[in-house]
Amino acid sequence: MKKGVVKFFNEQNKFGFITCHEDGKEYYVHIKDLLTPIKTGDEVNFELAPSKRGEQAVKVKKI
Repeated sequence: MKKGVVKFFNEQNKFGFITCHEDGKEYYVHIKDLLTPIKTGDEVNFELAPSKRGEQAVKVKKI
């Protein structure tokens, strides 16, 4: 499981981005992949899964 911070999350548009602490990369996250509600600035745990545009964050949980 990776750790990161929510760079941006828009509930109305149902997506956002998480910056990973380990590699500094930003990963897309969709509201359907959240285990707990998140907002911009939250620390989170997440896993990566393949998508059409590369890897995206899944099983996202606020720490």
